[in-house]
Amino acid sequence: MSGPGYWRRLLPVLGVLVCLTRAPSFVRPLWNPDEGYLAVQARILAGGGELYETVVDRKPPLVPWLYEAAFAVFGSGSLTSVRVLAIVAQLSTAVLLASLARRRWGDQAGRTAGVLYVLVSIGLNPEDAQAATFEVFILPCTTAAMWCADRCRWGAAGVAVACSFLTKQTGGVVLVPVLWMLWRQETAPRRGLLRLGVGVVCPVLGAALLTTPAGFLFWTVTGSGAYVSFTGSELHVLSRGLTNTGILAAACAGLIPPILRALRVARTGAAELWLWLGSSAVAVLVGFHFFGHYYLQLIPSLALLATAALQILPRERLVTAVLASGCCCALFLAWGLLAPRPELGHAQRLAAALDHRTDPGDRVLVWGIHPETYWLANRTPASRYLTAGLLTNYSGGRDGPQVGEKYAVEGAWPVFRAELTAHPPALVVDDSRGKPYAPDRVGSLRRLLAAGWEEAGTVDGAVLYTRTGPPD
Repeated sequence: MSGPGYWRRLLPVLGVLVCLTRAPSFVRPLWNPDEGYLAVQARILAGGGELYETVVDRKPPLVPWLYEAAFAVFGSGSLTSVRVLAIVAQLSTAVLLASLARRRWGDQAGRTAGVLYVLVSIGLNPEDAQAATFEVFILPCTTAAMWCADRCRWGAAGVAVACSFLTKQTGGVVLVPVLWMLWRQETAPRRGLLRLGVGVVCPVLGAALLTTPAGFLFWTVTGSGAYVSFTGSELHVLSRGLTNTGILAAACAGLIPPILRALRVARTGAAELWLWLGSSAVAVLVGFHFFGHYYLQLIPSLALLATAALQILPRERLVTAVLASGCCCALFLAWGLLAPRPELGHAQRLAAALDHRTDPGDRVLVWGIHPETYWLANRTPASRYLTAGLLTNYSGGRDGPQVGEKYAVEGAWPVFRAELTAHPPALVVDDSRGKPYAPDRVGSLRRLLAAGWEEAGTVDGAVLYTRTGPPD
């Protein structure tokens, strides 16, 4: 199984495995609020909106543009198109890892790396592993950066690093192992560094110019100070981090033992892979939120390190690693197919109420952290801020003292009040349900509701308000 026949045989195997492991992603309309946020963003952009102006988020533009393009071709009523793109992303990552391993350690290592990666790729809570969100689309970009650096294609490696950053800021950490490889492999590193720098800077600069440079800089770099703070909810966040670490460790039950065994027996000669793993771990730590989907960035480097370790261990270790990974994959696959999603049911019932009480052209405000309600109801948001998190910092997973109006994104509240005054929504939904961002804890929103709105019913604990007069 070498030469041209190698890929003709391996690609179908990887393709079938990826489709099988991603099958649960198609059994839910959506998996988490990030998918809902991206779907709403894409609809607004398709309707002539501008990123970082008409609709805002703390993320770079690549994935919102990807959603917008998929919706333009296949329609915005379903996320099937982006779920297919997620399959392409995962298959691309597996193929690139197989190519990296094959170049270093031979044909068998290529097969091992590709298969191990796919089996472990769903080893998290299904709402993190099956969602078609930022981290899934980071993976082919970061792996491509390593693939290009391995072949001394520094300009292409720079472009891949830039695409990683433009998918999500933490994707840019792959620059660390790429720079290490440049220093180790190049006899004249300045020339390679120039090509790498141009490859990184040009796409990022182009994205800034296609949006607005000031808005791009603020929303992707300088405007997230409160979000990345560790203060507040320390025990809550630490518990989440330990839980997600434990889940991924269980999924990697076939990978971790050979890695540890190889460390005791001999060096694997893969310093850049350890740097890749270490920089990815930093990406997980940044912001101190430890959401499960952050951990996806660790999996490619873990798959390659396990493959490297298995090259110096007896063959039976390889069989054990694949079998253990396959069994864990089956458990996570069953979890994805059977896991209940109570918050999705809540959002669907709330969307049905919006559909019943408003007309398709009406603007509505959902004060909560589930922007998917807008998408499910097919209603236009009354504000560029799609969640209460941007106006209270709750979107960072905080449930303690650093939640409130004063922790909002800088300048957000004057803009928010102006939006509601200029275009009053037909309906306001308080979906806080006792959370720290409830209106009775947010003075500006409480006064706004008291001045021009009255309670008109409840849905699953969410309170509906209709307008009684012009907002103050």
